[in-house]
Formats: sequence, structure tokens, C-alpha cells
Amino acid sequence: MSSAACADQDAGPDREATGDLPPTPGSRRARLLAAAHRNRVDLLAGLGFLVLAGVLTHGLWPDPSGRVLALNPEDQTLYEWFLAVDSRALLGDFSLLTDRLNAPDGVNLMANTTVIALGVIFAPVTLVFGAPTTFALLAALNLAGTAIAWYAFYVRVLGAGRLAAALGAGLCGFGPGIVSQTNSHLHMTAQWLVPVIIWLVVRMLRAADRAPRAGGGADRRLVTSAVGLAVVVTVQVFVGEEVLFLAALTLAVMTVAHAVADRRLARRAFPAFAAGMLLATGLALVVLAYPLWFQFAGPQGVADGMFSPYYFSADLTSWWTFSPLSLAGDDTAARLTTGPAEYNTFLGWPLLLVGAAGAIWLRRQPLVVACVAGALVMGALSLGPDVVVDGTRTGVPGPFRFLLDVPVVDGALPMRFALAVPPLLATVLVLAVDRARRGGGRGRVVVPAVVVAALLPAAPTPLATEDRPPVPEFITAGHWRDCVRPGGVLVPVPAPTPREPWPMRWAVAADAAFALPEGFFIGPYGRDGTAAMGTYKQPTSALLAEVARHGEQPVVSEGQRRQAARDADFWNASCVVLAANERHAESLRGTLEQLYGPATRVADAWIWRP
Repeated sequence: MSSAACADQDAGPDREATGDLPPTPGSRRARLLAAAHRNRVDLLAGLGFLVLAGVLTHGLWPDPSGRVLALNPEDQTLYEWFLAVDSRALLGDFSLLTDRLNAPDGVNLMANTTVIALGVIFAPVTLVFGAPTTFALLAALNLAGTAIAWYAFYVRVLGAGRLAAALGAGLCGFGPGIVSQTNSHLHMTAQWLVPVIIWLVVRMLRAADRAPRAGGGADRRLVTSAVGLAVVVTVQVFVGEEVLFLAALTLAVMTVAHAVADRRLARRAFPAFAAGMLLATGLALVVLAYPLWFQFAGPQGVADGMFSPYYFSADLTSWWTFSPLSLAGDDTAARLTTGPAEYNTFLGWPLLLVGAAGAIWLRRQPLVVACVAGALVMGALSLGPDVVVDGTRTGVPGPFRFLLDVPVVDGALPMRFALAVPPLLATVLVLAVDRARRGGGRGRVVVPAVVVAALLPAAPTPLATEDRPPVPEFITAGHWRDCVRPGGVLVPVPAPTPREPWPMRWAVAADAAFALPEGFFIGPYGRDGTAAMGTYKQPTSALLAEVARHGEQPVVSEGQRRQAARDADFWNASCVVLAANERHAESLRGTLEQLYGPATRVADAWIWRP
């Protein structure tokens, strides 16, 4: 140790650190104070995102079991059932082919958007407080978590200032598309792993760029990035495959654009970067090979999509229109999309104009070039096979036509490609605000103010909620256990369907401890085994559904009684249950007594043991 170093050690405590002297630029105390300030800002940003998410979803919180998202209650019921089934993994009662719906065939969980990873992680919440509480929690956490993840990415990876990062992250986590998808599409709003995926790709690229000059250190960084990417991608598959597909396609477009804009970097880094991506892909496929096979070729699996790309196409006009769920929006804009959960493109003209101005200003930056290319490609693909303008199909072919015959991809919903655009637009805005803040002058204030002014009209309003009927006491008080053994089949009347899945809430309230026939799910019940929503109804359930719809009690024939017995055997039903508060309950009860004999009243339900 040098004498100077020894003298420094003997000098006693740092007077600046103890507060005896004012901090000087570059001093240890100044750095500590600056770090503490940054940490406080980061904490406040995270808390702000959590508060905003809570405000948007506050209608669910007074009573998660008794409240529902008013704009999409059917899908909320479906996702609550998914979460209840997923939670059974904690009880050792879980399989990718669940027998708790569509008895006796079951449902392929990989072929449905079952958010398995989320369901397993939050299983303790579900088993203690119920799936509706978990749903409400995830609806809020997905919004806040996505914003927080993007904020960390902008600050830690791009090195942006806190103000710029907060504005960009706000658009990523609370933009019109993701808020719209919060109407019950948990698999689409759980985007908090996307910034992690991008960070690992960037880390791999930087390591690949240093590899020719840095030797083994860069190689280790490349390998750890590839391994991390494989792990995160694997988890994302069990959160939401559609989000992963959109992120991968966007990154592919951006990679090509960035390589064209920065050819020197591409030439230096390509060999090592390609090797890292191959390693990540190979590792992920080792883990995902079986689940993906199970999804497409396993029991009850489907290899095609069931949604028409012509119907689920974005209207070109919707891009510069405000979402009905935003401050500046109104309900008239709803005609430009398929439903309130698909306002994916409604950014509004101020954001588009400011984003375009920022892109022009920063046009020499390769990252901006890549973001613009990704936004243009994904935005164009969202228009579908035929371009629609203000509700009119023009006949002009859209770029999505090139994907119509691509297996698996052709089943995607074109309008959801637009969900990739807000993070790209946000990145351009972050870079613009950050450059203005660092440059000084009037632009230091003007540019952030202009961005805020463009963001405000697109800011979200709280999601609409409403009361929903309570689950029968027969279920909530546990009387069902005297009717059906755990894992057995309970037949609710009428049986659940994609349009009216409400009896699935009975299973949710019982933590999916019993099975139901038919239901709301995707399975191979279309023509020639293609994908369909739900299954065909058995004759008895079709008869009862007709009574429930019209309230007219039929005279049951002997043949129908025999068919009812066969259907009960087909379902392996332990009991048939009719809630006393069901619509047209008297007509349904009279029909069931003709089919299965006298009923037994238990709490607020009638039961039959066929």
C-alpha cells in the first residue's frame, strides 16, 4: 500500500460524508445523495403506476366476487375459471389436459389462454381469497407491472432520464390498447416480461459486439444472456404466447432495420449474436417441445385459429381516433372495432403527430430507425388482409395477406399486431424528451410539455364495472359435497356455453373441485376437427337450454327420458343441479322432473341424482 493511501486512511472519517463540509461535485457524499434522490424518484414512479392501476380497476375492489367488468363479463368468468384450475397445481391436482370442464373429454390448457404461470404463482391468493380476487389483483398488477418494467428498461438499459422514462413507461403500461385489453384479457396485459426479453437481447448484442475485442469475458456475458433469454421466453409461453409472438416478430423487424442503419455494428456482432440466439432458441425448445406438441397435436389440441382475420382487422381511421376508454374519447368510436376489449389502435392524432416529429428529429439514430420500421410493419399488419377505412372495406389488399397461408400465424388476430406499436412510439418519445432535457435551452421544458399534452387526451378512464348475481348458497356453503364427490361431475342447468358461461362461476367458487360438462373453451369441435369455441350440446342440454331461453315447459317423451339417462351416463354425472333463482326456474324444474323424477331441495337449489 502506498504512503499516500496510508495517509488517507489515517486521516479519520470523511468530513463531507459526516456533513462537516458541503459536498463537492464528484465527491463521495454527492454521489450518495444523487443515488438516494434517484432511488426516491424510482420509488415514487413505481408507486404512481400502482396507484393509477388501482384507480382504473377500483370498481372491482369493493367485492371482487360480486363485481364484474361490465364490458366483457363472459371473458372474466372464463379467466377466473382458468385461475381456479391453475391454482390446483399447489394441491398436486393439475394436468395440461384438465378434466374439470367439457366432461368427459376435458380441455387442453395449452390450446387455451390459461395464463398457467400467473395462476400457479398466485395460487395461494386464489385458494385463500378466491379466483375473483386474484383476477382483480392481476388486472391491476399487469398494468402497473408492465409500466414499471418499461420504466426500469428505459432508465437502466437506455440510460434515459427519469422524467422521459416515466412518460414512456406510462404509455407502455396504460396506453389505449393495453387498457382496453384489461377488459378480461389477462394474457394480453401481462407484458411485464417483454422489457426483460428486450434487455436480454440488447445485452447479448452488446456482448457480441465486444466479443472480437474482449475475449472470454464477452463470451460469458453472451452465454448468460442466452440462458436468461431462454428462461424468460419459456415463462412467457405459460403467461401468454400471443404477446411473445408479437414481441418476437417486432424484434425481428427491428433487428433487420437496425442492421441496415448501422452496418458496421451488424458486421462486427452478427456471428456471435446469431450463435447466442441459436443457443437461446435451442435451450427454450428443450423445455417447450412437449408443451407445444401437446398444444397443437395432443389430446383436445388444435393446430389452427378460429378467428377470421378479415373480421378482426383494424380500421385505418381508428389509428388517429381517441379510444372510448380515454379522456378525449366517446362511444361513437366503438363502431371502428369489434368490441371494447380491442381498442388496440386508438392512439389519437396528437400522439401520432408528436411521435412522427420526434422520429424525424432523431432520424439519424439507428434505434429510432428500428422503432419506426417496427411500428410501420406492425401497424400495417394490423389492417388485416383487406384495408378498412371508416367502416368501409376498400378492397385494397393489406400486408397481412402474405401471412394467410402461414401455419399457426394465419390464426392470429391482425388488430392485435397494433399492440406492438405503443412501446415503439414510447421509445421514440423517451429518446426525444431525454435529448431535449440534456440539451438545455427552451427545449428542456417545451419538448416534455408537448409530449405530455399529446399523452393527456389518450389517458385512460376507470374501467366500467357492475354487480353480478351471487353464486348459489348450495355451492358457497359447501352443500355440493353431498351431491358430487371431489373430481366428479356436477351438471348445472342450463349447462355453460361460450355466450353464457355463468355456471362456470360455481366451479370457481369451489376452487374447481368438481367438473362441469360443455362450457366456454377452445377445442377441436369444428369441421374436420378444426378449432371451435365450445363443443356441441348433448340432446338433453339442448332441450334444457331451449326451456331456459323461452320458459315454455315441454311435454317430455319416453325417448327423451331415455336420452337423458344416456347423456347423464356420457357425462358420468353425479348430480344435476338447478338454482332456485335461475330464470324460468319453474319450467326448468318441471322439465327436469319429467326427465329424472322428483327433485330434492338443498339450500337454494334442487338436485337430481340420475
